[in-house]
Amino acid sequence: MPTAEPDIADVLLIGGGIMSATLGAMISTLEPQWRIMLIERASDIATESSGPWNNAGTGHSGYCELNYMPDPADGSVAAAIAKQFHLSRQWWAHLADQDLLDPTTFVHGTPHMDVVFGDHDVAYLRRRFETLSADPLFADLVFSDDPTTIAGWAPLVMAGRDSEQAVAATRHPGGTDVDFGALTRGLARIITSNGGEVRLGHDAHRLRQNPDGTWLVSGRRTDSRNRFQLRARHVFVGAGGFALRLLQRAHLPEVRGYGVLPVGAAFLRCSRPDVVSQHRVKVYGQAAIGAPPMSVPHLDKRVIGGEDYLMFGPYATFSTKLLKGGKLTDFFTTLRWHNLHVLAAAAAQSLPLVRYLISELLTPRGGKIKQLQRYYPGADPQDWELVPAGQRAQLVTPDAERIGALRSGTELVCSADGTIAGLLGASPGASTAVPIMVELLQRCFPERWATSWQVRMDTAVANRDTEVRLGL
Repeated sequence: MPTAEPDIADVLLIGGGIMSATLGAMISTLEPQWRIMLIERASDIATESSGPWNNAGTGHSGYCELNYMPDPADGSVAAAIAKQFHLSRQWWAHLADQDLLDPTTFVHGTPHMDVVFGDHDVAYLRRRFETLSADPLFADLVFSDDPTTIAGWAPLVMAGRDSEQAVAATRHPGGTDVDFGALTRGLARIITSNGGEVRLGHDAHRLRQNPDGTWLVSGRRTDSRNRFQLRARHVFVGAGGFALRLLQRAHLPEVRGYGVLPVGAAFLRCSRPDVVSQHRVKVYGQAAIGAPPMSVPHLDKRVIGGEDYLMFGPYATFSTKLLKGGKLTDFFTTLRWHNLHVLAAAAAQSLPLVRYLISELLTPRGGKIKQLQRYYPGADPQDWELVPAGQRAQLVTPDAERIGALRSGTELVCSADGTIAGLLGASPGASTAVPIMVELLQRCFPERWATSWQVRMDTAVANRDTEVRLGL
């Protein structure tokens, strides 16, 4: 390794996705004189989960995600998600006001819908609507069990459908489609415009804390295989599926016993203009029994690079890779003697999930098209191509009662001294990047938060005209 002492960064961000970019943009606007450095192992940023084809692009607001409300009388989780995404939109609107972001490049107004079939699910959706419509956050949500009305909202969903089939839908006009890849690149430009650095092709391998509390991060350049060393006062590990492995190598006691289970996905995509132009919403449905939270079926309008598409899925895939560009050995590198029993217990309690994954892997293309035709009866198989999406690392944590528990959301892990933090888990992920990073500022920089940052952040997100400011 090089013997010269490396230059020190105030904040080092590992991973070039939406989380690191969000945190870097926040700190660089709060403390422009700080040295911010972002490193990414790939040749570009936003190539993994933040890439536009590696996620559904849904701005998660709780409007249509039925998995947030298994009990239709309890809307607390949906309301919490709605508040979190509203904060994200307020922060983006603030950056747009400062001419730091161009919202037309990454966010587009797209109504969010639910469509369900059969008497049981129709009754569920009606009860869910009654619960949510009493909350001001969902004031614009509307319900209908009239096929003609629903056909006006989503023509492709209703065309050619059995008129005797019970159907119901809810619609919220305030939903969004978000290109998180474009947003990540815009946030990274804020970092570099304030003097920060983005270094690509830097694969971090080891993290070691020095006696003075700073961190030494070492690894290899992917283009030359040359080694590098970086030193930082604060480190954030936003490396997606690799985050746990890096935090383990940093010997962070807060992740002792933690594990991850890799889950992948694929989508059917249509780019035929005369089909795409007929569907201008995101339509979500009920997940199959045993399906993970990220596997709720949905037929989505997408806007990527200024072009319109339709996307349906997801279809679960399986690989022991923890990143789309990773290796088949990735999962095994996270195994430790103290998390083996935790993973085993979580797997034993998730047999419906295991059966679901096996059935998805065995489903041929024809079966996937049949699933699409449940939401779009007139779908022509020739108009749709199957495209791989990102890899997710579902978090498994120790549990006092169950030994190990599979977690459906994300968890921010911070060291006791606040010098290193990382984000683990998956879904709703990118939509909650802003509130998660605000939490990190509070936990890792408590003095600065209390003395100046809180007031400045509160002022930045105090506007109430996010729709106008984002052009929605």
